[in-house]
Amino acid sequence: MASAARAHEDSRTRTTLDLLAEFFGEAYARAFSVVLWDGTRIAARQTERFVFRVNEPGALRAALTPPLDLSFGRAFAAGLISLDGDLESAIDELYCAAGVLRPGAVLKIALLTRRLPRATLPSLREARLHGRLHSPDRDRAAIGFHYDLPVAFYRTFLDEELTYSCAYYDDGIETLDAAQSAKLDYLLRKLRLRPGERLLDIGCGWGGLVVRAAERFGATALGITLSRAQYEAARERIARAGVEGRAAVALRDYRELGSEQFDKIVSVGMFEHVGHAQLPTYFKAAYDALLPGGLFLNHGIASQDDGAAGKVSGFMERCIFPDGELVPIAESLRLAEAAGLEVRDVENLREHYVRTLRAWVANLESHRAAAVALVGEPVYRSWRLYMAGSAQGFRVGRLGLYQALLARRRGDGSIDAPATRRDLYAS
Repeated sequence: MASAARAHEDSRTRTTLDLLAEFFGEAYARAFSVVLWDGTRIAARQTERFVFRVNEPGALRAALTPPLDLSFGRAFAAGLISLDGDLESAIDELYCAAGVLRPGAVLKIALLTRRLPRATLPSLREARLHGRLHSPDRDRAAIGFHYDLPVAFYRTFLDEELTYSCAYYDDGIETLDAAQSAKLDYLLRKLRLRPGERLLDIGCGWGGLVVRAAERFGATALGITLSRAQYEAARERIARAGVEGRAAVALRDYRELGSEQFDKIVSVGMFEHVGHAQLPTYFKAAYDALLPGGLFLNHGIASQDDGAAGKVSGFMERCIFPDGELVPIAESLRLAEAAGLEVRDVENLREHYVRTLRAWVANLESHRAAAVALVGEPVYRSWRLYMAGSAQGFRVGRLGLYQALLARRRGDGSIDAPATRRDLYAS
């Protein structure tokens, strides 16, 4: 009986190693080591960048059953697979391997996975949305899924100001806190925000930008969000800063602005939630809310993969950003112009997002115990994978981070901006 059990275990070990060799091809165990549930270890042939751990016999059946973009993330979040060390390098290897699989290899992988037992996944936090795509109610549910986790969880990896978007690593800036502070000022300088002007922040997060606009720029700022958790935290933050008369936040959809108008509008990291089909409505809402001559700064992630808009799918859609959609910059600018806005300036900050995301991953990893206590191990693992994968996407150029400065011209063609960028870089 003991020898039969050992032979059975050995067959699962051999099948798992064969699967990994087939999936990774020539890259198998080149820059990473493999460790299996039974202690089997295959050492890296070159410098070890990470360790690929298979934590139970059925792990690869769960991870490599199509669709791969959902199954592998689930298996990782569930702890069936672990990637110890440089997670970004591990994601590089996974993308490369999946991208060159030949039909014969796909068939062989499918046959090998069936030799392994089925693994039982624990209950994972997954979005199950209902209703019409990008209806106000469904958008509230999608935003709530991502942003209504405990604020203390975001504190485990964000900067002191809770700025959850790409930082700006200006010359001489090294820390995340300094880079996020520089980003807030950079946004408001691009808008040429002046004392006494009214600013609208679409998707205001935890209120950092509206407080900065009131405190340092002397503006009157309104932030809107669909996240109740962010709304409540932003109200508390405004009160602590003592700027209640000059900064406010509202639970409001961008489609519910009514007849209010503002001198300047900013949207930071909200654009990815709008959806391609809703972009004409989004840009028209911004145009209508902007006073003639005013400026609108739209800061958002764009797809740079194949020139087509793409709904976030697989693990990212199910576990991180339900209903998210990435639109190429050329398409979003075309739609902004169709709504009547003039494109004044466009800047891609994707290298800055690589540094930002790496800082977030390092912070999250260093505060693992606190994060797990707040949201549980599967959510911690999911967010570590999502942020490292995003860093890899920006680094290789699948993703871009664009700041587009748009204007609503007056009847005579004038706008509230100088003809050059010189003022942005003046000391």
